[in-house]
Amino acid sequence: MGIGSFIKKQFIDVLQWNEDTEGVLAWRYPMADQEIQNGGQLVVRESQVAVFVNEGQVADVFGPGTHMLTTRTLPVLTNLKNWDKLFESPFKSDVYFFSTRVQTGRKWGTPQPITIRDKDFDMVRVRAFGMYSYRVTNARAFFSEISGTREVYTRDEVEDQLRGILMASMASSLGASQVPFLDMAANQALMAQQVKGDLTTAFARYGIALDEFNVASVSLPEELQAALDERISAGMKGGMSADKLAGFTKYQVASSIPLAAGNEGGLAGIGAGLGAGLSVGQVIGQTMGSTLAPQAAAAVPAAPAAAAEDSIEDRLGKLKGLLDKGLISAADYDSTKAELLKKLIG
Repeated sequence: MGIGSFIKKQFIDVLQWNEDTEGVLAWRYPMADQEIQNGGQLVVRESQVAVFVNEGQVADVFGPGTHMLTTRTLPVLTNLKNWDKLFESPFKSDVYFFSTRVQTGRKWGTPQPITIRDKDFDMVRVRAFGMYSYRVTNARAFFSEISGTREVYTRDEVEDQLRGILMASMASSLGASQVPFLDMAANQALMAQQVKGDLTTAFARYGIALDEFNVASVSLPEELQAALDERISAGMKGGMSADKLAGFTKYQVASSIPLAAGNEGGLAGIGAGLGAGLSVGQVIGQTMGSTLAPQAAAAVPAAPAAAAEDSIEDRLGKLKGLLDKGLISAADYDSTKAELLKKLIG
């Protein structure tokens, strides 16, 4: 190359990135036909990293500060180009800047329900939504695994890939967890903590650190939500026993009593029917016997065969026992008692 051609060349004295476009994570310095002046300056601002790439291979990485570009400050690139002997003229290399600022307020969600295994419900389909934040911490890995040689790589592009990683990690971490899903749904911080651990490992492979991760809401399938609502109602109306299944079944039996009150005679008719051979206690005992025979026997003693000959005083005593056990309401007790007393008095 003649001296005239050398003089016509354009040299770059200062390389820097002002980050004037929001949402850009990686930006390649536009070289065109320009070359970097030997002894030029590289300005890397706080929350930035600059990477020199030679023929697609990452050479030198620079953190925040002002760097003089010489053979001493470019050891890897110098070795690749054998500039330790010949580095007297400008050189050409691709320079990429990466933003290491925390990308905050990023939304995540499950477009479709995720099916996970659960020890309480066997299989659960769940949708969840929340927020997360992240930042690039390893520019070398980020360049090699994600951004590559593109001129600009944006936050939206990387998040398209992160969403797939997030969904896969969520399914595996929740499915492998020993924590019941109901506990996670009630404590969203616990659910977030469980998922964040696996996500941190998955993101690290791409040079990304997960800064924050939270679960804002969890929506359950309709059938599971209906079952939970019914179980909650059981706890509110009758109190759940230590044995949750027994308590739930007791609630279902007790829920059928208001239906009887809608029939002719209501619970008063049931009380009057004590003389016909069956007490309310027998009716409830027979209803519960198939699933909760031991509990029914303890809670509602079976009436003797001679119940048909019980006096009205005995029937009133049994009716009071049903009230004390919470199997009938005070209103039902009062109306049935009035019917029996009317018969007693005549």
